[in-house]
Amino acid sequence: LGVRLAEEASKKYGSPAPTIFSKVIDKSIPADIIYEDEKCLAFRDISPQAPVHFLVIPRIPIPRISEAKDDDAELLGHLLVVAKNVAKQESLTEGYRVVINDGKHGAQSVYHLHIHVLGGRQMKWPPG
Repeated sequence: LGVRLAEEASKKYGSPAPTIFSKVIDKSIPADIIYEDEKCLAFRDISPQAPVHFLVIPRIPIPRISEAKDDDAELLGHLLVVAKNVAKQESLTEGYRVVINDGKHGAQSVYHLHIHVLGGRQMKWPPG
């Protein structure tokens, strides 16, 4: 599965450099994985910014949301459905924030598309 996903991503996006998330996906480093399926996985953030803070990442290494292709629409929708389902699993009944950082000005720190889900406290606006 890993080789097939890497080949698929390479055809679509070139050969993005491996990231820390690549190691989470192949389980070569530990992570508190709270959900996984054939398309994505969710795990707790190692530096949580809220009482509940987890990430949802696709197994295919799309570097940035701005580099997603039109035919990624189903996968992108799946990531959001997983975010919603895991938020429910984590008892975030009063609401939560969903964030995707894109590029330098968006404060993206890992160039593998990821969705932050933060909850368990009142969020403030504007965020930054």
